[in-house]
Amino acid sequence: MIDPAAVARGADRVRQRIVDAGGDPSRIGILAVTKGFDASALEAAAAAGLTMIGENYAQELRAKWDQADAMVRAQLEVHFIGRLQSNKVRQLAGLVDLWQSVDRTRLVHEIARHSPGSGIFVQLDVSGASSQGGCAPADAPALIEAATAAGLDVRGCMAIGPQGSPADIEAAFTEVVRFADCHQLEHRCIGMSADLEQAVRAGSTMVRIGTALFGERPPRITESPGD
Repeated sequence: MIDPAAVARGADRVRQRIVDAGGDPSRIGILAVTKGFDASALEAAAAAGLTMIGENYAQELRAKWDQADAMVRAQLEVHFIGRLQSNKVRQLAGLVDLWQSVDRTRLVHEIARHSPGSGIFVQLDVSGASSQGGCAPADAPALIEAATAAGLDVRGCMAIGPQGSPADIEAAFTEVVRFADCHQLEHRCIGMSADLEQAVRAGSTMVRIGTALFGERPPRITESPGD
């Protein structure tokens, strides 16, 4: 069971890190990454006053969401942040409030089909790690155009930082912020527990925080192929 008081203390530490990096916690949202934990993580996040959760796996999300108390579910906005197979969109339609990892037109069309009008973030690849997903920044304008034409609400962009020095990470995040500014996107979801400071200095509006709130994740049970 996840201790809500420990999560609240972790959230306070994250907010202080944001301040120390020169950011404003009232303007930078904390997305509580609950992947890998059971439904008690959702309850702890809600009790700690965190209103956004991030999940990576369709079956895991659906299972823990069904287990969570209805009052807890009503307090939370669900963001899907993992690599998403197109055939999983139907399974998650009606549950996911914001699709963060949109990186190809087929996914755009599946979301528009099963969850019309949804909010999305376009995921940019600034790390060169194809296993993490994301489209090349040069290809992203066409993806935004396709999403808009399909009736989706493109609210921002997301990226996973590269491996490397703090300066390299911050430079990659700065590229994401420039892209968002150029395309008039409000949100830049960059930064996790390990590279939060670089993301804040670059101009993040949302950070994805897991271990700094919930501790180390337990070993994950493998789901069905493609999830």
